[in-house]
This record gives sequence, structure tokens and C-alpha cells, in this order.
Amino acid sequence: MNGQIKMLLWLLIAVGLAMGAYIRLAPSDPVRWHVAPEDTERDLKGGVVRVVETGPDGLARLDKIARATPRTSVLAGSLEEGMITYITRTKVFGFPDYTTVQLDGDTLRIYARLRFGRKDFGVNRDRVTQWLALLQP
Repeated sequence: MNGQIKMLLWLLIAVGLAMGAYIRLAPSDPVRWHVAPEDTERDLKGGVVRVVETGPDGLARLDKIARATPRTSVLAGSLEEGMITYITRTKVFGFPDYTTVQLDGDTLRIYARLRFGRKDFGVNRDRVTQWLALLQP
């Protein structure tokens, strides 16, 4: 019996390590994640959509804020394109969240969502709220 418990424990450890590796190393396909945000502001179970008036330099200003956010990098897009998708990873497990920001005239559309799971416990909403607060003059 003791040998079976040890084997089960090692199996659980191996599965946990494999899942952790997949979460951190799974490729992020820009075709899937670099998509234009919706026009309607709303909260989602695993994310948020926000639409704000920022002026024509809103994307450039938000880009500086996003790039200064810990564990955040650019997946796709550019200022010239008018749309950028960022990946922000959680500190401990490295879960990726995707935030796409698009500038349309003076309007900034932001779509933040999780990749794994069904609920983000408000993490994406809080990050977008913080970014928008820093964006204010």
C-alpha cells in the first residue's frame, strides 16, 4: 500500500509539473489573440471590455504604461498599426492574460481576457482600471 501511495504522489507531481510547463511554454497564436476589441463596454467572467475617449495619442500613452507593467510583453501589433496585444503573466504560476488595445480616432478600445480557466477573479478588470487611471492627466 505504501508503494502505491508513493507512486500516486510521484504521478501527481509529474502531472503538476507538466501542466505548469504547458501554461508557461504554450505558444500564443497572434491570429487567435490579436483581435479587435468590441465597441460595447462590459465585464466578462474572465475579462473586461472598456471604451474610453483618450485623444489621438491614447494608444502611445497606454503603450508606455503597459510596457512598464511587470511580466508584460507585446504579442503582436504596433503603434503604427493602431492596435497592440499584450501578454501579462501571473507572478507565481505564469498564467497568461491577453489585453488588446485599439485606437480608433480619439477612442481607445481595450479587451482584456484570460487564456486558461473560466474566471480571473477580477485581475484583468483591475489591471485595465489601473492602466486607465495612470492614463489620466
